[in-house]
Amino acid sequence: MTLLLGACSKTAKKTVTMNPLLNEFSTPYGVPPFDKIQNDHFIPAFEEGMRLQKEKIEQIVNNNQTPSFQNTIEALEYSGERLTTISEIFFNLSAAKTDSAIQQIAKTVAPMLSKHEDEILLNEDLFHKVKVVYNKKEHLNLEKEQAKLLEETYKGFVRGGANLAPEKKEELIKINEELSVLGLQFGENLLNETNDFLLIIDNEKDLSGLPESVRAAAAEEAKTAGYEGKWVYTLQKPSWIPFLTYADNRLLREKLYKAMYNRGNNGNQQDNNQLISKLINLRLKKANIMDFENWSAFLLDDRMAKTPENVYDLLYKVWEPALQRAKEEAFSMQNLIRKEGGKFKLASWDWWYYTEKIRKEKYDLDEEQLRPYFELNNVRDGAFAVANKLFGLTFNEIEEIPVYHEECSVFKVTDSNGAHIGILYLDFFPRASKKGGAWMTSYRKQHHTNEGKNIRPVISIVCNFSKPTADKPALLSFEEVTTLFHEFGHALHGLLSQCRYYSLSGTAVLRDFVELPSQIMENWAPEPEVLKLFAKHYKTGEVIPQKLVDKLTAADKFNQGFATTEYLAASFLDMDYHTITEESEMNPALFEVESMKKIGLIDEIIPRYKSTYFAHIFSLGYSSGYYSYLWAEVLDADAFEAFKETNNIFDKAAATSFRKNILEQGGTEDPMKLYLNFRGKKPTTDPLLVRRGLKIKEGH
Repeated sequence: MTLLLGACSKTAKKTVTMNPLLNEFSTPYGVPPFDKIQNDHFIPAFEEGMRLQKEKIEQIVNNNQTPSFQNTIEALEYSGERLTTISEIFFNLSAAKTDSAIQQIAKTVAPMLSKHEDEILLNEDLFHKVKVVYNKKEHLNLEKEQAKLLEETYKGFVRGGANLAPEKKEELIKINEELSVLGLQFGENLLNETNDFLLIIDNEKDLSGLPESVRAAAAEEAKTAGYEGKWVYTLQKPSWIPFLTYADNRLLREKLYKAMYNRGNNGNQQDNNQLISKLINLRLKKANIMDFENWSAFLLDDRMAKTPENVYDLLYKVWEPALQRAKEEAFSMQNLIRKEGGKFKLASWDWWYYTEKIRKEKYDLDEEQLRPYFELNNVRDGAFAVANKLFGLTFNEIEEIPVYHEECSVFKVTDSNGAHIGILYLDFFPRASKKGGAWMTSYRKQHHTNEGKNIRPVISIVCNFSKPTADKPALLSFEEVTTLFHEFGHALHGLLSQCRYYSLSGTAVLRDFVELPSQIMENWAPEPEVLKLFAKHYKTGEVIPQKLVDKLTAADKFNQGFATTEYLAASFLDMDYHTITEESEMNPALFEVESMKKIGLIDEIIPRYKSTYFAHIFSLGYSSGYYSYLWAEVLDADAFEAFKETNNIFDKAAATSFRKNILEQGGTEDPMKLYLNFRGKKPTTDPLLVRRGLKIKEGH
């Protein structure tokens, strides 16, 4: 028996030694050793990571010394470092380079991690020690960030159920486990539904209206999918949006659009309707266990908005002028349909097509006129140039470094004084193994070790942009340009962090504050001064003509009724789902109809995300939080005014203040306090309404 145990112990040690996830990374800048990580490394790594953290938790609990900030709060903060590293690598890969094995691993480890977290948060002896420290916080003489860590740690235990009765704790553990798996399944279903549909065109007449670049991209897609000589359009945005914008064939526009908005709603194995019903009811049950009336009330209690009422109040302030503008836009399009001899009522799948026609008519501006000036690498370099002018950062591409996919590029980021800021991965194109959308994430956040060493971050931007074709590089739409600047803003938030604690650093801020650094960066993209930095014709190198810049500026408020209304409709839908107060067998389709009827959404527009593909709220952590883009836009519109007021969009004083008071601070202080430190006053909704063309600026 002893010999057998010894053999098992040696095998376990060998497994740990050979597993790259369980050793210090000997790679340049300590990036993950993607070239060495295999799928079968993950489960053993997760198990060992959890074991190591449990061991450290036991040491905290069994420590006979009086609980202190150092031996309890800081010790807890540093207890799960290895597990955090493993989790970040795995879940980032599961979003950007998944396969059936990774999906199965995710389903295995999600409940394990949920249970592990609950065992920590519901550990009565551990919570007792945390509470002892928290109760004497006024006498500890803590620094600002230490005080914030103590507050967030205590709050995490309370919101994690530490004060619940034993039977309620057991119920909570089961709910959390089930929720973790349901969210994964929703996302997996959506990815499969997105990949499963192809619109295959074999008659060139059906391409009428489509620009050559859109045809060429579809021919490349067809070749990849095994349909050479035909044209294929997919449910990836760089494919379906151009088709809806230019295709004259209305029946095909309808077919593609309905396929997009029926994802997860096709009555097959990938149907998300029952998952939605389970998620909503379980969230309500959890909120009730935590003594809140509904899920929104529970979540918003820990956000800037504080209450559902405050969120609805903001949404309605913008809704009425936006809906009025959308009705005017729909009226204009219906008139155009009549003028052209059409005998049909404008439908949602017509909106992009007739919007583009009116844009050309009103502003003589065609999206395809702009694309040649928005070559992806030039746009990327333009974002880098803005960061250099604002913050003194430089970005140098490095080749000899592990990547998780051949399409990734990697940059070293350096400060104006030569100091190393961090590493930035860029992954720009759609593929079947990648979920849709665009996001910023971290493989390692900035933090200080227990010994005080400042560990710099490894950040990644992942997008689904228009791909290069056989004869052209990747040429972006202006919406994609804006998306790149948006995600780059998130990346700067992660890169420029100067915090002590991992759990407070970078983007670890309240959900309705996290979009401020990303959305403010969008403001620079259309500025004429910035366009001249990167908008250069991909063939000739010619800077975008002033005439085109003027057209882009003139049209910047065009179609804002639609853009604002479809976004707000999804935000209302999110809030309506999560303010229900009674469990029921929910029919998402009927619920959605009632939700939209309540706000008076016109038939010609659907919510940006219909329920069964609304991944933000059902699998990505934005439940009761989709409003946060608007909340943050109130902040970012007001914050950009700080630059505009100086008549210099690269004003050094404003940039330095934004960096020091917002980007470097992470979640170390109340977000409104951080904002006031930067701006000196609270924001109003006026700059947002003016920017979207929903209100005329005073004095104009």
